[in-house]
Amino acid sequence: MSDPLRLGTRKSLMATTQSQIVADRLTALTGREVRLVGVTTFGDVTKANLTQLGGTGVFVSELRNKLIEGEIDFAVHSLKDLPTTPDERILIAAIPPRDDPRDALVSAAKLSDLPSGARIGTGSPRRVAQLRMIRPDLDYVPIRGNADTRIGKVTSGELDGVVLAAAGLGRLGRDGDISQVFEVDEMLPAPGQGALALECLAARTDLIELLSAVDDPRTRAAVTAERSVLAALEAGCAAPVGAFASGDGHILNLTATVVAVDGVRSVRKSTSGPSPAAMDLGRELAAAMIAEGAGTLMGEQAH
Repeated sequence: MSDPLRLGTRKSLMATTQSQIVADRLTALTGREVRLVGVTTFGDVTKANLTQLGGTGVFVSELRNKLIEGEIDFAVHSLKDLPTTPDERILIAAIPPRDDPRDALVSAAKLSDLPSGARIGTGSPRRVAQLRMIRPDLDYVPIRGNADTRIGKVTSGELDGVVLAAAGLGRLGRDGDISQVFEVDEMLPAPGQGALALECLAARTDLIELLSAVDDPRTRAAVTAERSVLAALEAGCAAPVGAFASGDGHILNLTATVVAVDGVRSVRKSTSGPSPAAMDLGRELAAAMIAEGAGTLMGEQAH
Protein backbone atom coordinates (compact mmCIF):
# COMPACT_ATOMS: atom_id res chain seq x y z
CA MET A 1 0.00 0.00 0.00
CA SER A 2 1.45 3.36 -1.00
CA ASP A 3 1.82 6.10 1.60
CA PRO A 4 -0.82 8.86 1.36
CA LEU A 5 0.17 11.77 -0.85
CA ARG A 6 0.80 14.94 1.17
CA LEU A 7 -1.21 17.85 -0.26
CA GLY A 8 0.03 21.26 0.90
CA THR A 9 -2.66 23.89 1.40
CA ARG A 10 -3.15 27.24 3.08
CA LYS A 11 -5.08 26.85 6.35
CA SER A 12 -8.06 29.10 5.53
CA LEU A 13 -11.47 27.49 5.23
CA MET A 14 -11.57 28.40 1.52
CA ALA A 15 -8.18 26.80 0.84
CA THR A 16 -8.80 23.61 2.83
CA THR A 17 -12.27 23.21 1.31
CA GLN A 18 -11.03 23.42 -2.27
CA SER A 19 -8.00 21.25 -1.47
CA GLN A 20 -10.28 18.57 -0.02
CA ILE A 21 -12.42 18.68 -3.20
CA VAL A 22 -9.25 18.01 -5.24
CA ALA A 23 -8.07 15.29 -2.84
CA ASP A 24 -11.41 13.47 -3.04
CA ARG A 25 -11.47 13.72 -6.84
CA LEU A 26 -7.90 12.42 -7.15
CA THR A 27 -8.61 9.48 -4.82
CA ALA A 28 -11.81 8.64 -6.72
CA LEU A 29 -9.96 8.58 -10.06
CA THR A 30 -6.68 6.94 -9.01
CA GLY A 31 -7.38 5.10 -5.75
CA ARG A 32 -4.46 6.96 -4.12
CA GLU A 33 -5.07 8.29 -0.61
CA VAL A 34 -4.36 11.99 -0.01
CA ARG A 35 -3.67 13.76 3.28
CA LEU A 36 -3.92 17.55 3.71
CA VAL A 37 -0.96 19.41 5.24
CA GLY A 38 -1.74 22.95 6.44
CA VAL A 39 0.85 25.65 5.68
CA THR A 40 0.83 29.24 6.96
CA THR A 41 1.95 31.72 4.29
CA PHE A 42 3.19 35.32 4.59
CA GLY A 43 0.00 36.46 2.84
CA ASP A 44 -2.05 34.91 5.64
CA VAL A 45 -0.29 36.67 8.52
CA THR A 46 0.54 40.11 7.13
CA LYS A 47 -1.98 42.92 7.60
CA ALA A 48 -0.64 44.86 4.61
CA ASN A 49 -2.82 45.55 1.58
CA LEU A 50 -2.24 42.92 -1.14
CA THR A 51 -1.69 45.66 -3.72
CA GLN A 52 1.22 47.04 -1.67
CA LEU A 53 2.71 43.54 -1.40
CA GLY A 54 2.77 43.20 -5.19
CA GLY A 55 -0.15 40.82 -5.47
CA THR A 56 -1.32 37.45 -4.34
CA GLY A 57 1.97 35.63 -5.01
CA VAL A 58 2.55 36.14 -1.26
CA PHE A 59 0.23 33.15 -0.73
CA VAL A 60 2.28 30.90 -3.00
CA SER A 61 5.98 31.10 -2.06
CA GLU A 62 5.75 29.22 1.26
CA LEU A 63 3.86 26.31 -0.36
CA ARG A 64 6.52 26.16 -3.08
CA ASN A 65 9.25 26.14 -0.41
CA LYS A 66 7.59 23.12 1.23
CA LEU A 67 7.58 21.34 -2.17
CA ILE A 68 11.27 22.04 -2.70
CA GLU A 69 12.12 20.95 0.87
CA GLY A 70 10.21 17.68 0.32
CA GLU A 71 7.72 18.30 3.14
CA ILE A 72 4.72 17.98 0.78
CA ASP A 73 4.20 16.09 -2.50
CA PHE A 74 1.97 18.61 -4.26
CA ALA A 75 0.12 21.86 -3.58
CA VAL A 76 -3.26 23.24 -4.58
CA HIS A 77 -3.55 26.95 -5.37
CA SER A 78 -6.25 29.25 -6.66
CA LEU A 79 -4.82 29.73 -10.14
CA LYS A 80 -5.39 33.49 -10.06
CA ASP A 81 -2.92 33.65 -7.11
CA LEU A 82 -0.07 32.04 -9.06
CA PRO A 83 2.61 34.38 -10.44
CA THR A 84 2.94 34.11 -14.23
CA THR A 85 6.76 33.96 -14.04
CA PRO A 86 7.68 30.25 -14.18
CA ASP A 87 9.87 28.52 -11.61
CA GLU A 88 11.86 25.87 -13.51
CA ARG A 89 11.85 23.52 -10.49
CA ILE A 90 8.05 23.41 -10.29
CA LEU A 91 5.35 22.35 -12.76
CA ILE A 92 1.59 22.86 -12.95
CA ALA A 93 0.76 19.16 -13.21
CA ALA A 94 -3.01 19.57 -13.45
CA ILE A 95 -5.77 22.16 -13.78
CA PRO A 96 -9.14 20.58 -12.94
CA PRO A 97 -12.41 21.68 -14.62
CA ARG A 98 -13.07 25.31 -13.82
CA ASP A 99 -15.85 26.50 -11.53
CA ASP A 100 -17.81 29.72 -12.14
CA PRO A 101 -15.21 32.31 -13.27
CA ARG A 102 -17.38 35.36 -12.56
CA ASP A 103 -17.37 37.99 -9.80
CA ALA A 104 -20.29 38.21 -7.38
CA LEU A 105 -21.81 40.95 -5.21
CA VAL A 106 -22.85 40.10 -1.66
CA SER A 107 -25.34 42.77 -0.61
CA ALA A 108 -29.00 43.37 0.17
CA ALA A 109 -29.46 44.71 -3.38
CA LYS A 110 -28.10 44.62 -6.90
CA LEU A 111 -25.38 47.13 -7.79
CA SER A 112 -27.77 49.28 -9.84
CA ASP A 113 -30.18 49.55 -6.89
CA LEU A 114 -27.66 50.71 -4.28
CA PRO A 115 -27.94 54.39 -3.27
CA SER A 116 -25.26 56.87 -4.31
CA GLY A 117 -22.36 56.82 -1.83
CA ALA A 118 -22.95 53.21 -0.79
CA ARG A 119 -19.76 51.56 0.53
CA ILE A 120 -18.50 48.51 -1.42
CA GLY A 121 -15.56 46.48 -0.12
CA THR A 122 -12.96 44.82 -2.35
CA GLY A 123 -9.18 44.43 -2.20
CA SER A 124 -8.84 44.16 -5.99
CA PRO A 125 -7.85 47.13 -8.21
CA ARG A 126 -9.31 45.20 -11.17
CA ARG A 127 -12.72 45.01 -9.50
CA VAL A 128 -12.64 48.63 -8.31
CA ALA A 129 -11.74 49.94 -11.78
CA GLN A 130 -14.51 47.98 -13.49
CA LEU A 131 -17.07 48.74 -10.77
CA ARG A 132 -16.29 52.45 -11.20
CA MET A 133 -17.13 52.12 -14.89
CA ILE A 134 -20.63 50.93 -13.89
CA ARG A 135 -21.21 52.98 -10.71
CA PRO A 136 -18.71 55.85 -10.36
CA ASP A 137 -20.87 57.33 -7.56
CA LEU A 138 -20.19 54.55 -5.04
CA ASP A 139 -17.46 54.48 -2.40
CA TYR A 140 -14.99 51.61 -2.89
CA VAL A 141 -13.21 50.48 0.28
CA PRO A 142 -10.09 48.25 0.33
CA ILE A 143 -10.57 45.18 2.56
CA ARG A 144 -8.64 42.05 3.57
CA GLY A 145 -9.70 38.87 5.31
CA ASN A 146 -11.41 35.61 4.48
CA ALA A 147 -14.86 35.36 2.89
CA ASP A 148 -16.68 35.06 6.23
CA THR A 149 -14.92 38.17 7.57
CA ARG A 150 -15.80 40.15 4.45
CA ILE A 151 -19.43 39.02 4.37
CA GLY A 152 -19.63 39.86 8.08
CA LYS A 153 -18.87 43.50 7.28
CA VAL A 154 -22.05 43.58 5.17
CA THR A 155 -24.15 41.78 7.80
CA SER A 156 -22.95 44.23 10.49
CA GLY A 157 -23.75 47.26 8.32
CA GLU A 158 -20.12 48.44 8.14
CA LEU A 159 -20.31 48.00 4.35
CA ASP A 160 -23.24 47.95 1.93
CA GLY A 161 -21.69 45.18 -0.14
CA VAL A 162 -18.55 43.20 -0.95
CA VAL A 163 -17.42 41.72 -4.26
CA LEU A 164 -15.89 38.23 -4.21
CA ALA A 165 -15.25 35.39 -6.64
CA ALA A 166 -18.45 33.42 -7.29
CA ALA A 167 -16.45 30.16 -7.34
CA GLY A 168 -15.14 30.63 -3.81
CA LEU A 169 -18.57 31.46 -2.44
CA GLY A 170 -19.94 28.36 -4.18
CA ARG A 171 -17.25 26.10 -2.70
CA LEU A 172 -18.06 27.44 0.77
CA GLY A 173 -21.79 26.93 0.28
CA ARG A 174 -22.41 30.69 0.52
CA ASP A 175 -24.22 31.05 -2.82
CA GLY A 176 -27.32 32.21 -0.92
CA ASP A 177 -25.53 35.43 0.11
CA ILE A 178 -25.06 36.53 -3.52
CA SER A 179 -27.33 39.36 -4.68
CA GLN A 180 -25.80 39.64 -8.17
CA VAL A 181 -23.38 37.72 -10.36
CA PHE A 182 -21.60 39.98 -12.86
CA GLU A 183 -21.63 38.67 -16.42
CA VAL A 184 -18.19 38.68 -18.07
CA ASP A 185 -19.25 41.38 -20.53
CA GLU A 186 -19.77 43.83 -17.64
CA MET A 187 -16.89 42.71 -15.39
CA LEU A 188 -14.05 40.62 -16.79
CA PRO A 189 -12.66 38.22 -14.16
CA ALA A 190 -9.04 37.95 -13.10
CA PRO A 191 -6.99 35.66 -15.36
CA GLY A 192 -7.51 32.09 -14.12
CA GLN A 193 -10.36 33.00 -11.76
CA GLY A 194 -12.50 30.02 -10.75
CA ALA A 195 -9.75 27.53 -11.62
CA LEU A 196 -7.41 25.59 -9.34
CA ALA A 197 -3.82 24.54 -10.05
CA LEU A 198 -1.95 21.49 -8.77
CA GLU A 199 1.81 22.06 -8.54
CA CYS A 200 4.56 19.52 -7.91
CA LEU A 201 8.30 19.27 -8.51
CA ALA A 202 9.18 19.05 -12.22
CA ALA A 203 11.43 16.07 -11.44
CA ARG A 204 8.54 13.97 -10.05
CA THR A 205 7.49 12.38 -13.35
CA ASP A 206 5.61 9.60 -11.54
CA LEU A 207 3.54 12.14 -9.63
CA ILE A 208 2.95 14.33 -12.71
CA GLU A 209 1.36 11.35 -14.45
CA LEU A 210 -0.84 10.55 -11.43
CA LEU A 211 -2.02 14.16 -10.98
CA SER A 212 -2.84 14.47 -14.69
CA ALA A 213 -5.91 12.30 -13.97
CA VAL A 214 -7.75 15.45 -12.78
CA ASP A 215 -6.49 17.74 -15.58
CA ASP A 216 -9.06 19.33 -17.92
CA PRO A 217 -7.52 20.30 -21.30
CA ARG A 218 -10.29 22.79 -22.13
CA THR A 219 -9.83 24.68 -18.85
CA ARG A 220 -6.03 24.54 -19.25
CA ALA A 221 -6.21 26.12 -22.73
CA ALA A 222 -8.52 28.91 -21.54
CA VAL A 223 -6.49 29.88 -18.47
CA THR A 224 -3.20 29.60 -20.42
CA ALA A 225 -4.49 32.26 -22.83
CA GLU A 226 -5.69 34.49 -19.97
CA ARG A 227 -2.44 34.23 -18.01
CA SER A 228 -0.44 34.79 -21.19
CA VAL A 229 -2.12 38.21 -21.53
CA LEU A 230 -1.19 39.02 -17.92
CA ALA A 231 2.42 37.90 -18.41
CA ALA A 232 2.85 39.80 -21.68
CA LEU A 233 1.48 42.96 -20.06
CA GLU A 234 4.12 42.35 -17.35
CA ALA A 235 1.40 42.73 -14.76
CA GLY A 236 1.24 41.19 -11.30
CA CYS A 237 -1.80 39.46 -9.84
CA ALA A 238 -2.95 42.76 -8.27
CA ALA A 239 -3.00 44.70 -11.55
CA PRO A 240 -6.26 46.06 -13.06
CA VAL A 241 -6.28 43.39 -15.79
CA GLY A 242 -9.33 41.30 -16.60
CA ALA A 243 -9.27 38.39 -19.05
CA PHE A 244 -11.60 35.57 -19.96
CA ALA A 245 -11.34 32.79 -22.53
CA SER A 246 -13.78 30.06 -23.45
CA GLY A 247 -14.00 27.57 -26.27
CA ASP A 248 -15.29 24.32 -27.64
CA GLY A 249 -11.99 22.47 -27.37
CA HIS A 250 -10.89 23.57 -30.85
CA ILE A 251 -11.37 27.35 -31.09
CA LEU A 252 -10.69 29.68 -28.17
CA ASN A 253 -12.38 33.10 -27.77
CA LEU A 254 -10.36 35.50 -25.63
CA THR A 255 -11.28 38.95 -24.30
CA ALA A 256 -9.08 41.12 -22.08
CA THR A 257 -9.19 44.59 -20.60
CA VAL A 258 -7.02 47.06 -18.74
CA VAL A 259 -9.01 49.73 -16.91
CA ALA A 260 -7.58 52.90 -15.38
CA VAL A 261 -8.16 52.99 -11.63
CA ASP A 262 -10.56 55.93 -12.11
CA GLY A 263 -12.79 53.67 -14.22
CA VAL A 264 -12.99 56.32 -16.97
CA ARG A 265 -10.44 55.06 -19.51
CA SER A 266 -9.94 51.50 -20.61
CA VAL A 267 -8.56 49.31 -23.38
CA ARG A 268 -10.60 46.22 -24.21
CA LYS A 269 -9.91 43.81 -27.05
CA SER A 270 -11.00 40.35 -28.22
CA THR A 271 -9.57 37.70 -30.49
CA SER A 272 -10.02 34.03 -31.33
CA GLY A 273 -7.80 31.22 -32.54
CA PRO A 274 -6.99 27.52 -32.19
CA SER A 275 -6.86 26.20 -28.60
CA PRO A 276 -3.33 24.69 -28.97
CA ALA A 277 -2.05 28.22 -29.70
CA ALA A 278 -3.46 29.63 -26.43
CA MET A 279 -0.13 31.08 -25.28
CA ASP A 280 0.47 32.93 -28.56
CA LEU A 281 -3.15 34.12 -28.63
CA GLY A 282 -2.69 35.83 -25.27
CA ARG A 283 0.64 37.38 -26.24
CA GLU A 284 -0.75 38.76 -29.51
CA LEU A 285 -3.80 40.24 -27.77
CA ALA A 286 -1.59 41.89 -25.14
CA ALA A 287 0.59 43.42 -27.88
CA ALA A 288 -2.51 44.85 -29.57
CA MET A 289 -3.67 46.28 -26.22
CA ILE A 290 -0.26 47.86 -25.55
CA ALA A 291 -0.43 49.45 -29.01
CA GLU A 292 -3.70 51.08 -27.91
CA GLY A 293 -2.25 52.48 -24.67
CA ALA A 294 -2.80 49.68 -22.12
CA GLY A 295 0.73 50.12 -20.78
CA THR A 296 0.07 53.78 -19.98
CA LEU A 297 -3.03 52.92 -17.97
CA MET A 298 -1.13 50.27 -16.02
CA GLY A 299 1.75 52.65 -15.40
CA GLU A 300 -0.66 55.06 -13.71
CA GLN A 301 -1.83 52.22 -11.45
CA ALA A 302 1.73 51.51 -10.33
CA HIS A 303 2.37 55.07 -9.09
